[in-house]
Amino acid sequence: MPRVVVFDEFGGPEVMHVVEEPLEEPAAGEVRVRIEAFAVNPLDQMMRSGASPAPVPLPHARLGIEGTGVVDALGPGVTGLRKGEPVILAAVPDANVRGSYAEYTTLPASRVVARPDGLGATEAAAVWVAFSTAYGALVEKAGMRPGDHVLVTAASGGVGRAAMQIARQIGAVPIAVTRHAAREDELLAAGAAAVVATDRADIAEAVGRHTGGAGADIVLDLVRGPGQQDLLRAARPGGTLVAAGFLDPRPAPFPAGPPLTIFSYRSFEHTLDAAAVRRMAAFLEAGVRLGALRPAVDDEVFSLDTVVGAHRRFEQGLHAGRKIVVTAS
Repeated sequence: MPRVVVFDEFGGPEVMHVVEEPLEEPAAGEVRVRIEAFAVNPLDQMMRSGASPAPVPLPHARLGIEGTGVVDALGPGVTGLRKGEPVILAAVPDANVRGSYAEYTTLPASRVVARPDGLGATEAAAVWVAFSTAYGALVEKAGMRPGDHVLVTAASGGVGRAAMQIARQIGAVPIAVTRHAAREDELLAAGAAAVVATDRADIAEAVGRHTGGAGADIVLDLVRGPGQQDLLRAARPGGTLVAAGFLDPRPAPFPAGPPLTIFSYRSFEHTLDAAAVRRMAAFLEAGVRLGALRPAVDDEVFSLDTVVGAHRRFEQGLHAGRKIVVTAS
């Protein structure tokens, strides 16, 4: 029988274990996907540890909001997909039931997209969450345009890297924020037009220099917390700040400074919108074809049997912001 990763209690990586379950037939409007690989995301760790913002029913909870594979079976009424077609999972909001940490999963046909030519399973497993979050925040929410100066925090992470690539593809100017000056060369190589290292520079002053004194048109805040106040000072009057992360759990102070449009963003806002997903998929396919979009994947790839090690590597930060991928077949 197919294998799936489950956990029966909250805790560290060791609470996960692999079990066998009967193969589920897709219902009307659903597809069954044979998973080839999936990626580890912060939400997976939060769900497993009991820190998820949404309740996770126990026991026998599943994990995984991201993955890739091939269509294995079509439910009644499904059109536009064929058996054997490579796909990417575009949204798994009920990961505790349909999670991608498995050899197979079933989900609505509207929640898969074609896998772009040029992406192997390992890269495809790691592209969607980071890409869709960055695209949704910058393009769908903030309306990013060519020439915009875009300030990106946590730029070394998956979403930050995707944001810089997407900005470049559109013709905007990505400015990366990092805590460590030692990462400057890495971030320039990843697509940043300029790097602001907070261990050696004031954010607002540095952004002013890089924008001719105007300030950032768009700020993508993937950290939040008290440091958001510095980002507000770095934005131009009338600019936009999109808070799309949660790396700093401390409350952000009430916004003060120039008048801004401020959005709070969660990726399911657009990944559950079929029209938005079509736009995302078209943009991703074009970016991959042009060589503008490519996920950063950790050097160490795990198997389903070693998924505990994948989570330990994630928690220890040994992946240096690159996506940790686990092969399922």
